[in-house]
Amino acid sequence: MEEKVFQLESDGRRLDVQFSEVAGISRSRAAALMEEGYCLLAGEVCRKAGTKPPAGRPVTLKIPAPKDAAPQAENIPLEILYEDRDLAVVVKPRGMVVHPAAGHSEGTLVNALLGNLDELSGIGGEKRPGIVHRLDKDTSGVMMVAKNDETQAELSRMLKDREIEKHYLALTEGMMKEKEGTVEAPIGRSRKDRKKMAVDPEGRPAVTKWRVLTEGRNCSLLDVHILTGRTHQIRVHMRSIQHPVCGDPLYGFEKGVKVPCLMLHARSLSFQHPRTKEKMTFQAPLPGDFLKGLKTNGIDFTD
Repeated sequence: MEEKVFQLESDGRRLDVQFSEVAGISRSRAAALMEEGYCLLAGEVCRKAGTKPPAGRPVTLKIPAPKDAAPQAENIPLEILYEDRDLAVVVKPRGMVVHPAAGHSEGTLVNALLGNLDELSGIGGEKRPGIVHRLDKDTSGVMMVAKNDETQAELSRMLKDREIEKHYLALTEGMMKEKEGTVEAPIGRSRKDRKKMAVDPEGRPAVTKWRVLTEGRNCSLLDVHILTGRTHQIRVHMRSIQHPVCGDPLYGFEKGVKVPCLMLHARSLSFQHPRTKEKMTFQAPLPGDFLKGLKTNGIDFTD
């Protein structure tokens, strides 16, 4: 992929806003490119994102050709439900970390995506997949991935505006008193344990809707629809109503229902394709350990 160059005349607004709209990238990405010297205002480099030049002033914006990503491609088997030039929908296995980090430099979802996806045109100046949303290491299920800046910006906007519908299956402790309900409680970093999240009045807004699908022995299988995407949201919200996800090492009961794994699975994703506007729905099959956990607790669920 070669360098992209955009020529325009200023409309008087901030340059990062104009850059973002013309190039189809996020404002933060536009600001980063400006800081690196890829914006020319009347022929001079302009590095300040907040600059508001007079209307009609010529502006040149550049997006450099993407560099090779730091994470290395790995030949890791990965179930791909869908792929085109803009995005891919994949199934993340349980136990796989999404991003390379300290202690997890290899074997991550990003490494697997680099080894499996075709025609990555670049995210943030690198040939890498754009992770639009995340799943915890021990949560399996469906994820969407952007293959270029424009798609990542649009999918991120759609998530923020609640235009993407995400449903999970969760086996939770105990029997629910109602057949459905909503947990609306802000979530922030726990003040007692920094490894955990917690319901906190000063946290970020979070909304979780749940519906009972069936019941087992002292447990309930729920369809969970999240309207926001906070870290550990379902796990924190279900613990807050005293029905934690079975097998949860952080938020579960010490002596809870016996299961082989964290019983949380990202079941489905529904969204409108950013380019074609086609309505798309994808469903990830239940992994064997999840099905085993259901069966051993009296639930015969047809995948």
